[in-house]
Amino acid sequence: MVTYVLIPGGGADPWYWHPLVDELRGRGHDVVPVDLPSEDDSAGLSEYADAVVEAIGDRTDLIVVAHSLGGFTGPLVCDRLPVDLLVMLQAMVPKPGESPGEWWAATGYEQARREQDALDGRAPDDEETLFYSDTPPALIAEAAKHPRGQSGTPMMKPWPLPAWPDVPTRFLLARDDKFFPAEFLRRVVRERLGIVPDEMPGDHMPMLSHPKELATRLETYRAELPGS
Repeated sequence: MVTYVLIPGGGADPWYWHPLVDELRGRGHDVVPVDLPSEDDSAGLSEYADAVVEAIGDRTDLIVVAHSLGGFTGPLVCDRLPVDLLVMLQAMVPKPGESPGEWWAATGYEQARREQDALDGRAPDDEETLFYSDTPPALIAEAAKHPRGQSGTPMMKPWPLPAWPDVPTRFLLARDDKFFPAEFLRRVVRERLGIVPDEMPGDHMPMLSHPKELATRLETYRAELPGS
């Protein structure tokens, strides 16, 4: 049995992981959906990593899954604890010295989004399609009951690691995402991690839109680890 540690993106709480949590627990694993202090203006990336480490406790055999903004926190956890695998899920990939707030311009995100919006014909105020284009309507309605603020504090300070941590890393891309377009992420992952991302169906929230397939992908990664 391994422990899957699930780090949410910006302004998200553990509820968003619940379909995936059910899938992974049903397959016999321990799962830790982390509650980050996202609304706390005194909390930055270091405090986010503290929250993850505290949630893990004395668990071992760790697979860390970092979603979206969680991509800035996941590697920090891997620098502090022995982690068997880091899975970046539709995640922002940081560079040393770059803050999350600087990431958008540094990666050319705005142009990529404009091109994707034009291709999709998406109205600028249509945030439901932006994040949930492939999520079942009942889950979209339920998500509206779980609003969560996101402090700007973590966006302002540089990512503190001098290099990517020495941990096996996979990137899993949800190719139907309108928020982080697929071609944009393919380029960012290639340039910053030097790997080709794996791909699956899904919008920005594949833990809601395709939890079974996501669980199967994670289990395939686990089975490929040495000693599994």
